[in-house]
Amino acid sequence: MEALDLRGLVPAPVTPFTRDGDVDHAAIQRLGSWLGSFEGVKGLVVLGHAGEGTFMSPDEQCAVIESFVKSVDGKIPVIAGITLEGTKVAALEAKRAVKAGAEAGLVYPSHGWLRFGYQKGAPQDRYRAIYQESGLPLILFQYPDATKATYNLETQLDIAAQPGVFAMKNGVRNMRRWDTEIPVVRRERPNLQLLTCHDEYLLHTMFDVDGALVGYGSLTPEPLIEMIAAGKAKDYAKARAIHDKLLPVTRTVYHRGSHMEGTVALKHGLVARGILEHATVRSPLLPLPPGAEVEIADALRSAGLVGRSAARAA
Repeated sequence: MEALDLRGLVPAPVTPFTRDGDVDHAAIQRLGSWLGSFEGVKGLVVLGHAGEGTFMSPDEQCAVIESFVKSVDGKIPVIAGITLEGTKVAALEAKRAVKAGAEAGLVYPSHGWLRFGYQKGAPQDRYRAIYQESGLPLILFQYPDATKATYNLETQLDIAAQPGVFAMKNGVRNMRRWDTEIPVVRRERPNLQLLTCHDEYLLHTMFDVDGALVGYGSLTPEPLIEMIAAGKAKDYAKARAIHDKLLPVTRTVYHRGSHMEGTVALKHGLVARGILEHATVRSPLLPLPPGAEVEIADALRSAGLVGRSAARAA
């Protein structure tokens, strides 16, 4: 089976909810069809952190996958976050994703590892079992260095060599590790597609990768597609100019007290861009402080991104 080509922008979209807190499938159609309309968007990763995937029931998760699949109308693949802690239940989650229409899976570490760390070989076993059970092509997810669920270089190389693993979403957020490990992964696993997920460190990481798998891509696809192209061309001046133009948006979305607040901010940004009608989230996320939506809209306006979306989405 030929691997999916994710060499470009792969947004990880939010999941719209109704004001009553139910999944808003009509809004998914608007959001997914808008993102799927851009040349340079190579797929959508749903049910991730930005998509509040772990806040939903299994039935809701499947319905979200189905809705996003419908929204892109076969133009690009939909990839599902595989998040459950135990390997067996994660494999069953992957099988449900396949049935709902997902063409690949982004495998999260078992979240107990965030606190306690993992036994040697356990991550490799997790990927192996999920692929064997579901047949779903898999993306290796490298967590931040600040957590105990980050994979050392040996573990990354082992997972990348396993059947079914075709890409890595790297969010190590330690530039020393990035600068020393990414060249080794490139050399030892040349067929592995490397995707940055450093929403707030895109400039530093853009010159070493095949693309970007970021929640940020669901809000600002146009400049991020341009930045990826600049990175591949090794055009630092152009990439820097895009970065600097986006910096006010980056600050209002991601430079907050918690990275989790970025999901709420993304929804406010999509309201400002005319894609969503409101920024409803599910607990344990909470609304942003009063005035945040104005700051986000002003930042998007300064980047020339307000007023560019509504007609295209319609």
